[in-house]
Amino acid sequence: MGDTINQDTSRANRMNRIVFLLALSVFINYIDRSNLSIAAPLLQVELGLSNWQLGKLLSVFFWTYGCMQVPAGWVVDRFEVKWVFAAGFFVWSAATATTAALHGFAAWVAIRIILGIGESIAFPAYSKILGSGYFTETRRGFANAAIMAGLSLGPAVGMLVGGTAVGRFGWRPFFLVLGLLSLLWLIPWLVWMPTGTTSTAPTSESKVGILDIFRERAAWGTFLGQICINYTLYFLVAWLPFYLVRGRNLSMNQMARVGGLIFLFAAVSAILSGKLSDRWIASGASATRVRKTLLGGGMTGLGVFLIAAAVAPDSTFIWLLAAAGVCLGVNGAHCWAVTQTLAGPRVSGRWTGVQNFVGNFGGAFAPAITGYLLNRLGRFYWPFLIAGVFSWIGALAWVFVVGPIEPVEWEKKTRRSHIGADSSTATGAVLP
Repeated sequence: MGDTINQDTSRANRMNRIVFLLALSVFINYIDRSNLSIAAPLLQVELGLSNWQLGKLLSVFFWTYGCMQVPAGWVVDRFEVKWVFAAGFFVWSAATATTAALHGFAAWVAIRIILGIGESIAFPAYSKILGSGYFTETRRGFANAAIMAGLSLGPAVGMLVGGTAVGRFGWRPFFLVLGLLSLLWLIPWLVWMPTGTTSTAPTSESKVGILDIFRERAAWGTFLGQICINYTLYFLVAWLPFYLVRGRNLSMNQMARVGGLIFLFAAVSAILSGKLSDRWIASGASATRVRKTLLGGGMTGLGVFLIAAAVAPDSTFIWLLAAAGVCLGVNGAHCWAVTQTLAGPRVSGRWTGVQNFVGNFGGAFAPAITGYLLNRLGRFYWPFLIAGVFSWIGALAWVFVVGPIEPVEWEKKTRRSHIGADSSTATGAVLP
């Protein structure tokens, strides 16, 4: 009895350490990907970029990141995820440090591509780890929420500390110090990293390919929902600092505080809603009811508050953006929990890779569309309106397109597809 309790305690402590390191890694990840946004006002002047060019530079990371998702998902399902993730982390941290030495537009494009390749491994790896036997359905809400909190705190601290540091010392020291300090994360990861997350899959699951995932209606719901989440998220990550400085005439220090506040609200709401979902499911509610209620409400609220913030006076727009941050945290805490449940432990890497690949078209288009509209119209109202509409479409996708949130029975589906293929072959054999 005592040994069992000790084993359970040791296992819980190990899971908590893993969750902490994953949350810390995505915290670093989102500082690294949003640091260009923080430096954008200064960089635009230094390189002589138009809003349209700045938008393209912000987008190139997302195009690379998105296109690498499917290969990344295959890699984490095929190889031991702990080593794959460590390699990706090293690449993106080194790319951030190298950025400090760059001067030309072409060099910036190249380093953003390398950054996208390194960071592409992150979310397939997260789903592979959280979808494994380490984390049950009643633990998955908080684990995903912790990652969402790290995701939100990255831009928050990036804007608060990074914005202040860039304003005082310039963007080059900020990139160099950030990249070098990030590499220290690898030390505890090599000590605590999870083991046994890659094992021999059953024949049915080993034969699940990309086309099998695309045949699932639920997959299309998660894809559309992810497009909409990513559009609004990357719209805020890429353009919020610029909007606060140029659209609302805040100083760099004021931008840092306001931007940090919004993402801080997202982090807190992610943790609270994650704990709520775990307790709700543990009390007997279905994952379908819990996840859809939170995602539908969060996406709807996010659209309302974004549009309202765009037209609000200076006295209230900050609190409307903070409310949008609360909804953003709720959405991010639960979207990947849906995928992990649907895909199962041995297909979660591939499904997550495909979902993030499709979803990042939203992330890739958001900065570029916003830059184009600003060049043509000179106002932020239309970009905020479009982001709000995307959020409402996402609510419909998560609630009505995704069916019951239950593990897909891959064995039955692959058996039926094989029987169908055999029947077609047999029929073809008797044709003249």
